[in-house]
Amino acid sequence: MHLSLPTMQFKDVIGQQMVKQHLTEMVQQNRLSHALLFLGKEGSGALPLALAFAQFVICQPVATPLVEDLFGGMSALNSGPSFIHPDDIAAQEPFQRAEQLIHPDLHFSFPVIPKKSGDKPVSSDYIAEWREFIKLFPYGNAYDWLQFIGAENKQGNITADECNDIMRKLSLKSYEAEYKVLVLWMPEYLGKEGNKLLKLIEEPPPNTLFVLVAENEEQILPTILSRCQLVRVPLLENNEVEEALMVRGKSSPETARQIAAIAEGNYREALHIMQHTDQDWQALLGDWLRFIIRKMLPDQIKWTDEISKLGREKQKQFLRYFNHMLEQSIRIKVLGMDAVAMPDSEKDFAQRLNKIASVSQMQAMIEELDKSSYYIERNANGKMLFQALTIKLFHIIQNKVIVEV
Repeated sequence: MHLSLPTMQFKDVIGQQMVKQHLTEMVQQNRLSHALLFLGKEGSGALPLALAFAQFVICQPVATPLVEDLFGGMSALNSGPSFIHPDDIAAQEPFQRAEQLIHPDLHFSFPVIPKKSGDKPVSSDYIAEWREFIKLFPYGNAYDWLQFIGAENKQGNITADECNDIMRKLSLKSYEAEYKVLVLWMPEYLGKEGNKLLKLIEEPPPNTLFVLVAENEEQILPTILSRCQLVRVPLLENNEVEEALMVRGKSSPETARQIAAIAEGNYREALHIMQHTDQDWQALLGDWLRFIIRKMLPDQIKWTDEISKLGREKQKQFLRYFNHMLEQSIRIKVLGMDAVAMPDSEKDFAQRLNKIASVSQMQAMIEELDKSSYYIERNANGKMLFQALTIKLFHIIQNKVIVEV
């Protein structure tokens, strides 16, 4: 499932109003740092926000030099505007090229793979694919990108050759805009060769802006992290995801509300879940719990066979749905029914969960589900994993203890 953005302006990026306001004021008040790090978890929109910001900067008017007038004073060569508001940049001449990611002063760097053995790939080798990816998957992650370029099991990297190419491109003067801007996506893929960029980031050429976009702060080289001004991009609010699914994905209000609650602020995940809304997770979960509680061993084995055939993405979504229902059950038990907004069918199911497990038991189940999701990410055998999880859940529910399996 992909929903392309019609343009890449601030208004097209889901939510993040406070961050947009902060970025606008930085440009308007001339407080722009030479290196910004947009840090946001998967699905928060850090990449589309950074791209919208880069294009916003590119479309600002070039500073007009002062000249001496006839009376000995200093005046500008023209009296055009000194700042263009984000809502007005689409009317600017450079916008169309910036929006299509072909503006000569807008550069990109991202993880790549060799096209053939012995290659020393750089981002410009994949620029056509990058433009298409951004159009189709603006909220995609590094895994989506690497699969898009056919990486399969190959590891993507931002290489020493890429760092050299960045230094070469940024040493040139800007062609048209006030700034030349580099958007470097996923600096987590920079190894020690990233230290080549330290001097450039710390003392860049005039009017050069680095915009780094990352998901995991701990995986970024500390030497690079310390040289950037941090722009934190929080996860989206559920109502923002819900509205986006209805407006962009044409989802029904009830489906959008349910998906947004499960996705927990991750719009990429919400789109993936929307692909599988035909799956009745509640019925599947109800069957599983019934087979566990009633010790229906043949049915348990048949159930694990069925879910093992669903594939990794659906298995993760099922576990996430179970987690969501447990969390809602805990909220109902602690805060009361009126404090939880969810469809009546789910409320009824959550109440039934409360009858079979205490809060501490549900917390233990959530921990086991999180572990299982982690193992699925790492290609665990689905049948073995769900058989082991079935036994663990049985002991949690029946004996109120967790056993190692």
